Amino acid sequence: MLTWVGFIISLTVILFVARRSLPLALFCGAIILGLFTLPLLTISRLVGGTVSDASVLLLGLAMGFIPMIGGTMKESGQMDALVNNLRIGKRGLMALSPAMMGLLPMPGGALLSAPILEKGGAGVPDDLKVAINDWFRHLFVLIYPLSSALIASAKIVDLSVYSAALYLFPTFCVALFLGYIFLVRRVNGKIDYAEAFSLKGLLMPLGIVLIAPALDFSLKKLAYLPVQELATVIGVGVAFVFSILLSRNRLDLITIARKMKPWNFTLIIVGMFIFLNIFRESNAASAIASIPLPPLTLCVVAGFFLGVATGRVILPASIILPVYLSSTSITPVVFALIYTSIFFGYVISPVHPCVGVSVEYFNVPMKNFLKLLMPPTFIIFILVLIISSFI
Repeated sequence: MLTWVGFIISLTVILFVARRSLPLALFCGAIILGLFTLPLLTISRLVGGTVSDASVLLLGLAMGFIPMIGGTMKESGQMDALVNNLRIGKRGLMALSPAMMGLLPMPGGALLSAPILEKGGAGVPDDLKVAINDWFRHLFVLIYPLSSALIASAKIVDLSVYSAALYLFPTFCVALFLGYIFLVRRVNGKIDYAEAFSLKGLLMPLGIVLIAPALDFSLKKLAYLPVQELATVIGVGVAFVFSILLSRNRLDLITIARKMKPWNFTLIIVGMFIFLNIFRESNAASAIASIPLPPLTLCVVAGFFLGVATGRVILPASIILPVYLSSTSITPVVFALIYTSIFFGYVISPVHPCVGVSVEYFNVPMKNFLKLLMPPTFIIFILVLIISSFI
C-alpha cells in the first residue's frame, strides 16, 4: 500500500510540476517515489550514479545540441530555403513542410510551419491546416533516429535506435496513409512560386539535417567508441558546426540559446534517468505489474492515456517501459507497440504545446481540431491494442 501511495503521489507531482518544468518534475517525482520505497542512502547512491554516468551525460549533451541546430537553421534562413525549394505541389507542401520542421525539436516549432501552411494553403479550412500541421509535424519524428524521445526510450530498454525506427516503420506507413485519407486528400489547388528553383537551396539545408544521423549510424557501426553515445554527440556536433559555417547571416549564438533553451533538453535526459533508476530499484514496477491484465495490454492502454494526459513521450515512456521490463524482456515488436500507443496519445493531447500554438495561431476551437484527428488516432490505437492481444 505504501508503494502505491508513493507512486500515485509521485505521478501527481510530475504531472503538475511538468507544466512548469519537465526536468524538475522528473527529479521531484523520483525523489518522492524513493522516499516512499527506498532508504535515503540508496536514493543518494542512485542520484549520484546517474549524474556521473558517462552515457547519460553524453546523451544529455547530444540532446542539447539538437535544438541549437534548429535555432541556427531558422535564424540563417536555411530551413526556409529547404521548404521553399521542395517543389512538390500544394498537397505535398502542406504535408512535408511541417514534417521537415519536425525533424528538429524546435520549441514552438509548429509556429514555424504554420505561416507556410497559411500562405501555401489558400482556400484550405483553418481547422484542416491545424490538423495537418500537428499530424505531419510529428509523423516523421516517429522514426527519425535523432528524435530525443526515440533515443531516450530506446535507451531505457537497451535497444538500438535504428532497430527501434525499423520496427516503427510499419506504423509510420499506416499513419502516413491515414493522414492522406483523412486530411491531405481534402486539400485542392496549386501553388505559384515567385522564385526560381534552387538546387543549392534545397541540398545545403537537407545535408545539414541528414549529416547528423548519417554520422551517428556510421560511427556506431564502423568505429570503436568507449561509449556509444559519443557517436551521437559527434553527429549532432558536426551538424551544428555546419549550420553555422553555411549561414550567410551572422548568428548570435547566445540569443539563439536563450530562445531554444538547450539546457532543458539536457536536464530532461538526466531527470528521466534519475526517475528511471529509482523506479527500477523500488518495488513500484512489481506492484503495477501485478494488476490482473496482460502486461502488454496494460502498457499499451496506460501508455496511450498517459500520452494524452501529459502531452509528452519521454515522461510516459519513463514510467511504462520499466513496468513491462519488470515482468519480462522487451522485444523490438513489443517496444514498437508500446511506443506507438504513447506517441499517438501525445500527438492528439490538448496539453501538447504544438497543438496549443497551432490552435491559437489559426484561431480554431479545440473541438474542431480533435474532431479531425480523433478518427486516424483511434484507428492506430485500436490496431495496436488488437495486435498486442495476440502477443
